Amino acid sequence: MFFFKNKYDKLTRENVVDAICKLEQEEKDLEEDLASKSKQIDELMAKGRAEKSQDVRLFYAKKITNLKADREQNVQRAMYLMYNIRLLNKLKNTIDDNKFFKNASKASLGNLLADQKGLAKFLNKALGNRISAEDVLTSADETFKQVEEAYEKNESIYGANANDDALLAMFETEDQVEAEQEMFAEGSKKTSENPEE
Repeated sequence: MFFFKNKYDKLTRENVVDAICKLEQEEKDLEEDLASKSKQIDELMAKGRAEKSQDVRLFYAKKITNLKADREQNVQRAMYLMYNIRLLNKLKNTIDDNKFFKNASKASLGNLLADQKGLAKFLNKALGNRISAEDVLTSADETFKQVEEAYEKNESIYGANANDDALLAMFETEDQVEAEQEMFAEGSKKTSENPEE
């Protein structure tokens, strides 16, 4: 009688590891490309903010949009590769488990597990040790929590004062501040040129 062999029976761990390595290299290449595109986008954003010409700003905006679209496509590809790698790792683990349990079933564990009373005594002792150790940790954790909850943040060190608020507002409205400075400079220049007006 002719038996059909399962294709997974011929599959070796080495084949799966090779496939994982190839996919991980592709993922690494995509990550590098993502980092490069993000850097380009940041540089173009800085250029766009500094640029005065509306047409050039529009050019930078379109270039940034294209780069973002490419980056999004690479993110999708990277996520697909990650999912594929995860499944291949599961397959590799299954191959390892299959080999492990085949080998482990050949070892004689019967003598160790035959004495049920001795096993129960050993397990209870091990459980008692674990409970004692966990009690020490949870007590220490409670002490940390009580001390941390009593702590109040020093607002004079970590809080924002009026000067900080003014600086934060200035950072947020950088273009407006620059425009006001230019208007002030032009006004001063006109006043110095025509002092009688």
